[in-house]
Amino acid sequence: MNSIPAQPEKIVLYPDPVLTRPAEPVEVFDEGLQILVARMMELMREAQGAGLAAPQVGISRRLFVTEVDSGPEEPPHPTVFINPELELSGALVSFEEGCLSIPDVRVTVRRPQVARIRAFDVHGQPFEIQDEDFLARVWQHEYDHLEGVLITNRMSPRDRLANRRTLKEMVLDFEEDSRS
Repeated sequence: MNSIPAQPEKIVLYPDPVLTRPAEPVEVFDEGLQILVARMMELMREAQGAGLAAPQVGISRRLFVTEVDSGPEEPPHPTVFINPELELSGALVSFEEGCLSIPDVRVTVRRPQVARIRAFDVHGQPFEIQDEDFLARVWQHEYDHLEGVLITNRMSPRDRLANRRTLKEMVLDFEEDSRS
């Protein structure tokens, strides 16, 4: 499990089992990893997302990418987080989240407001940063993917009821695609 497998063609959709398995650590920082990260950035931008984790492209490795708009004076800043560790603090804040692997589903999720993250960049260099509010939420959402946790696991009974039909259709579509 050292080098990265074939490059992803698309974002994997719920309920693909790769989304619910804890991801394996990245052990090799090579050209294959750089190609994967570049492709993940492309897929995230095409889907107009703020973050994308490797399991969402069918690769069970502990890495995710983010690109969040910093405002009108600064261009969006793409960041790669490999083998990240999160330290959370602050008040729990509720906010509506979506997921590129579960299109058309929005749920309210309570998360700590502040996150400090330690990770490696694409070249294997360690770094540590802290942020709050939206960016901290993006990190937590993507980190959940590395743990095999989806927003469906964090749904309130109300959200579960509101999204029941969409999720059921996704399961049926997945089962049909698996048979063909």
